[in-house]
Formats: sequence, structure tokens, C-alpha cells
Amino acid sequence: YDEVMSKPLPRLRMDLDFLPSPLEDRPGLMMRDPFGYSNVTLIVPPPLVPLLAMFDGEQSEDELREAIYRMTNDLRSGEIMNHLREALERAGFLEGPVYEEMREARHRAFAEAPVREAAHAGSAYPEEGGMLRAWMEQQGLDEGDEGAEVLGIAAPHVSPEGGWSCYREAYRTLGRSLADRVFVVLGTSHYGEPEKFGLTRKDFATPFGTARTERALVDRLAARAPRASKLEDYCHAVEHSIEFQVLFLQAMFGPEVKILPILTGPFARSLYRGGMPEDDEGVREFFDALAEMQAAEGRRLCWVLGVDMAHMGRRYGDPVEAEAERGEMVEVAERDRARIERLEQGDAGGFWELVRPNHDDLKWCGSAPFYTFLKAVPDARGRLRLYEQWNIDPQSVVSFAALEFRRAA
Repeated sequence: YDEVMSKPLPRLRMDLDFLPSPLEDRPGLMMRDPFGYSNVTLIVPPPLVPLLAMFDGEQSEDELREAIYRMTNDLRSGEIMNHLREALERAGFLEGPVYEEMREARHRAFAEAPVREAAHAGSAYPEEGGMLRAWMEQQGLDEGDEGAEVLGIAAPHVSPEGGWSCYREAYRTLGRSLADRVFVVLGTSHYGEPEKFGLTRKDFATPFGTARTERALVDRLAARAPRASKLEDYCHAVEHSIEFQVLFLQAMFGPEVKILPILTGPFARSLYRGGMPEDDEGVREFFDALAEMQAAEGRRLCWVLGVDMAHMGRRYGDPVEAEAERGEMVEVAERDRARIERLEQGDAGGFWELVRPNHDDLKWCGSAPFYTFLKAVPDARGRLRLYEQWNIDPQSVVSFAALEFRRAA
């Protein structure tokens, strides 16, 4: 009996989003699944939040029941425990059969889907094509500088409501003469594996229509660099860093614009163990494959980086509240600009030397795509068009920029 009653509690998934509740009448901790395996959002009341730490695969049901009783002096502590556990389990927030079934179903659905469906339509931007077009026109997105010859651009992937000025400044660099290019979209993979590049052969559907993925180039990269390539990476199903760029490309060049979508995972080994990202053989192979593709395809390609920069404040685990352009964010801007100068110079090594100290305490989620681009296109030289900081919430700031890249003289 004791052995049965004392079985360990299942582990809480640590890949969930944990945020303060946005509802004034329902304070607590909001929990949601960024992978989309579950569409449930839970708000855990403040008294129960400390109990979540007990779902670690080691502490037992008896220990949880006792902790609840100490908190409440309620003899129904077992009922409270069961309610909490069942809510977490039904939501797919606990490791175990329910979560595994949800995960497998979503991975299978993405693999079998004919296209990559828009994941953020109706939340980050309008879900109807006409309304989306009007929404973009209201923000002043124009056709760009006719005849501009660029190697590529860097634009934010932050929510358009916060990054409109930088999106607009980046995309107006692209002239109509680029309409027939294949746009290599390097996006940050927020949920992908370190030292991996997520590929997909699927076309991208949005309210504008369906952008065409250049499958021959996808296959070439997967064959040339199999160790670092993850084909039909599920992260594409939920990631916004590429989806937002596809929208802007479609707005400028039509719904059937040609793309090569690549999600870039973090270079964690270099950040935490030292050395350079290409010290990993798989990463080096992928860099070489991109460089070979650039050399072979020449002017048929144009590169688009969907990248943000620093992430500071309470939302991102910092002990202080961050306010855009004030306090410590002034120093952050100076450090951001030092990195941007290395990007302008095309100095991949120098850029990474600024990123790596303290495991990148600025938390640039765009560092891996930037470095990948500089290694793939070593003759690229950048120019900063606009730099901004935005309070994503009252206590947290994201920085981002619009850059253009051209060939070195």
C-alpha cells in the first residue's frame, strides 16, 4: 500500500511557456504549449504555483498531498492534488502517455500536410487576405527602391505591432527587380535542437496565397550536410520567424514568391564550451553547403534574415525591470551596436567573439542566423538602416534592427 501511494509524480514539461497571468481578475502563472501539441492555456493560482516544482519525477504523491495540507489545513488535500495533476495531464503538460500521444499526432499531421499552414494568422496579423493587405498598406509598406541590388536584408521577427518601422525599413530595400529571385529565409529556431538546421519541402500557405519552396535546393542541402539537417522539422509548424518574412515577401512580390526556408538552431556548444560554431562537424558541413549553393546559384538568390537581437528584463529571467532606451538599456544599445558594426564589416569571427562571453548575456536570438549568413556569404557587407528597442511588456525589452547587405567593393 505504501509503495503504491508513494509513487513518483510525473515530470512537468520544461519546454512550456511560463508567464504572469495577463488577466487582472485571475492572477497567477499562465502556462501554454509553444509547440502547439496542446491548445490549452492554464492559469495556476498563486498559492499552487510553488507546487509545480514537485512534479520533477522524484517527489511522490504523498509528499505533494502533505505539502497541500500544510498550505491549506484542508483534509481534502488529496482532491486538490488530483485536480491539479489531472488538469496538467489533460493539457499535455506532464511527461507521459497523454503528452506523447499529442506529440505524435501533431508530428504526424505536419508530416502528412500538403503545405505548411499559417500558424499565427488571426493572432499576430489579420487572417483574411484583403484585410491583411489593407493592414500592411496602413503601415506604409511600399514597393521598395526600384532596381536596388542587394545580397540580402535582416528584418525583425518580433510581432509586427512592435517592429513595424524596422520591417518597413528593411523591406523597402528590396526592389522589384528582385521578384524572380529565390529568397533564402534564415529564421531563428526558438524551439529547435542546437547545432541543427530545420528544413522543409512544404510550400508556405498564408492569407495572401501559397509561397513556393524551392525543393531542389532543400534536397541539395539535406544531401550535402545530412548530420546537421533536420528534414521536415516540426518546428516549422509553429515557428513565426520565417512566417512573418514570407508575409512581407508576398506583399512585395506576389503570393507565389519563391523561398528556401531554413530554421537555425542555437550554437550552444560554442556558447557554453568555447570554440567556434563550425568546430561542430555537422555545422561546418552545413556552412560549406550554403557557401557552395551561393557560389553556384549566384545572383538567383537573395537572403532574408528573420532575427531579433537582445532580450532583457523579467520576462527573460533578468532580476531587473527593463525600459526601452532608458537605464541599462542604453548600455545594451551600445553593445548591440558594437555587434552590428561587426556585421557591417562582414566579420564573422569578430561578431562571434562579442556574442560568446557570458554565454551571450544579451540573449540575441538572432546570433545563429547572422553568423550562418556571414559564413555562407563571406563577401557580404552590411549597413544599418534602423535600430529600435520595444517594451514587449512593461518589464521586458526586445531590440531589433533593419540592415541591408551588399557585396564588398
